[in-house]
Amino acid sequence: MRDNLYTRAHAALMLRDPAEKVAAARALYAGWQGGELERAPAEVVQRVEVPGRPDQPRLVHPREVPQRKLASDEGRAALVHAIAHIEFNAINLALDAVYRFRDMPECFYGDWLQVAAEEAYHFSLLRNRLAELGHGYGDLPAHNGLWEMAVKTDHDVLVRMALVPRVLEARGLDVTPGMMERLRQVGDERTVALLEIILRDEIGHVAIGSRWYAYACEQRGVDRQETFLALLDQYMTGRLRGPFHEEARRQAGFSEVELAKLNALDDN
Repeated sequence: MRDNLYTRAHAALMLRDPAEKVAAARALYAGWQGGELERAPAEVVQRVEVPGRPDQPRLVHPREVPQRKLASDEGRAALVHAIAHIEFNAINLALDAVYRFRDMPECFYGDWLQVAAEEAYHFSLLRNRLAELGHGYGDLPAHNGLWEMAVKTDHDVLVRMALVPRVLEARGLDVTPGMMERLRQVGDERTVALLEIILRDEIGHVAIGSRWYAYACEQRGVDRQETFLALLDQYMTGRLRGPFHEEARRQAGFSEVELAKLNALDDN
């Protein structure tokens, strides 16, 4: 008898220990690939105000997250910690998509289980790099912006796909090349190599979000570009921070019209 996909995804989502969550995300994807999981009826979907996460890091307003110069080990550790926190949240976001949205095609679940497993891999890489820099995940404060948007969008797969992968996670496509260049300037090729892996995979993750956003729009008979802009106006007050890595966003499924509109919304 096969395990219930939704029950297993929720159990992994609620795991608090990072190492256990990483292992569970990888095992879920392997189980799905091996045909060990089924989409059987499960309990009613619950809102997850607080997913499984350790007591640390302490969550603060984004302005309170430490910003340090990359010339020092402490500064690089702060950067790596911030990215590790994003990747940890991204595991939870992918698991939540699998658990929450029950009426999607079969390949939707394979896509988001793959994302969860790859985010788990990224988190592990960054956690190891933190250790090399003399720190652990949780040593520094972090913010909760990604999960706050997950809660705001948990009622609708279209809204979730539009705003989490295509807005918040896509921001990583814009800023990672600049981080890599600054790290090269201080000779930290070890961290640069990790960010190259993450950027490559994150283009694919945002593309998955774009694909399922487009699917949801098609199913409802709404224009994907007009709807995206309306959601930006509703949830992001019609403003986004640029500059935008346009080539990476093209690879991730953004149209030329969307890119032009994003540039028009740039609040810099």
